[in-house]
Amino acid sequence: MAKSQLIDQMRDAIRRKHYSIRTEEAYIGWVKKFIFYHKKEHPANLKEKDIGDFLTHLAVQKNVAASTQNQALSAVLFLYKEVLQIDLKPLPDSVRAKRPQKLPVVFTVEEVKKVLSRMDGVNWLMAGLMYGAGLRLMETVRLRVQDVDFGYMQTLVRDGKGQKDRITMLPDSLKQPVKQHIEKVKYLHQQDLENGYDGVYLPFALSRKYPNANREFKWQYVFPARNLSRYPRSDNIYRHHVIESTIQKAVKQAIIRAGINKTGSCHTFRHSFATHLLENGYDIRTVQELLGHRDVRTTMIYTHVLQKGGKGVRSPLDD
Repeated sequence: MAKSQLIDQMRDAIRRKHYSIRTEEAYIGWVKKFIFYHKKEHPANLKEKDIGDFLTHLAVQKNVAASTQNQALSAVLFLYKEVLQIDLKPLPDSVRAKRPQKLPVVFTVEEVKKVLSRMDGVNWLMAGLMYGAGLRLMETVRLRVQDVDFGYMQTLVRDGKGQKDRITMLPDSLKQPVKQHIEKVKYLHQQDLENGYDGVYLPFALSRKYPNANREFKWQYVFPARNLSRYPRSDNIYRHHVIESTIQKAVKQAIIRAGINKTGSCHTFRHSFATHLLENGYDIRTVQELLGHRDVRTTMIYTHVLQKGGKGVRSPLDD
C-alpha cells in the first residue's frame, strides 16, 4: 500500500467516524510525521517500540506539550486500529504523557463586565453567549438558527465535545440582541438564495436525506462568515461560520484594554460561568450538566475559587 493510498484510507476512516475537519487535519499531519520519522517505512512493518521512539522524539527533541504528544499518539493508534486493522500490544503507561493539572483562569464578575464593555457588535454577542451560557468557542461559532429556542429560553449545543448534545440556557439579557442579530442573518441568507449559492454545510449524511435542507434558514449558522467559501471536503460554495480567530483576537484586545492582568481567553468566559454559578449556590451536578462534563470531577476543579486563597484559611496577617 503506497503512502498516498494509506493517507487516503486514513482520511476516509476519519470521515466515517464523523470527526471534525480539524481532527482530520491534525491526525493526517501526525501520521505523515510518524512515517517520515521512520524514513518512510510502512507503518505495518513497525512495532510498538517504534511508536514509543516517535513519541519520545516529540517529547525530548521537539519539546511538545503533553496534550500535543497525546494527540500524536491518538492519531497513530487510530491508524493501526481503523486503517491497518492491526492489534497492537498494550503500550506502557509511560508512552502517554501525563498532562499537568492546571487550575483554570477565572474572571471575577466585575472583570467580565469590564471585558464585555470593551467589545461591541457580533464579537460582544458571541462573548456574551460564552459567558452567559457556558459555551465553548467552537460551540458558539457552530450554533445554527434552530439551536436557539426563544420560547424555552434555551440553547441547544449539538455535537459538542465528545460528540454529545446538551441544553444550556439563553440569558434573558441576550434575548433581544440575539433576535435582532438573527433577523440580519435572515436578510443575508435571502440574498444568498437569490444569488444561487449551494447552501450551508450539513453534518453527517443529512444533505442526502434532506436534499433541500441546506438552503433552509433554520440550518444556517447564527454567526455566518462575511464571505462565501469553498468547503474543504467538497467543491460546494458555502457560507460557513465565522472564523474563530476573529473572536479570539477581539477577546484578547478587550482584556488588554480592560487592564486585566490575567492570561485570559475565550475559554475563560466558560470557566467564569461555572465558577460564578457555584458561587451563587447552584448544585455542582446542575453545573456539570450545563457544561456537558462527563465526570463531575472535571467540574469540581472550579471549586478552588470558592475556597478562596489558602484553602479558606484566614491569614494571621489579617487578624
